[in-house]
Amino acid sequence: MTTALYLEDLSPGQRFASASLELDADAIREFAARFDPQPFHLDDEAARSTLFGGLAASGWHTASLTMRRLATGSAPRSRCSRSLRRAPSPTAAWSGS
Repeated sequence: MTTALYLEDLSPGQRFASASLELDADAIREFAARFDPQPFHLDDEAARSTLFGGLAASGWHTASLTMRRLATGSAPRSRCSRSLRRAPSPTAAWSGS
């Protein structure tokens, strides 16, 4: 059994290891087409003339992969106070207030 690792347990410059993850161009384009349809996420040619110099994964894509690691326990978590855990207006999968 491993001890939980929290962000507060880390020091600047310290590193932790997690499982590797690889994104290919098709995965980048698929996510972008659904959630962040900007040319530098979708089109190799258009992406070459941007500051990225080529196809780049969406920040939302990389954030969602990071969240997956947090949710499955493969990345350090952060402790938060009980008051911060309550969402005053959560996003729900239904309409209405």
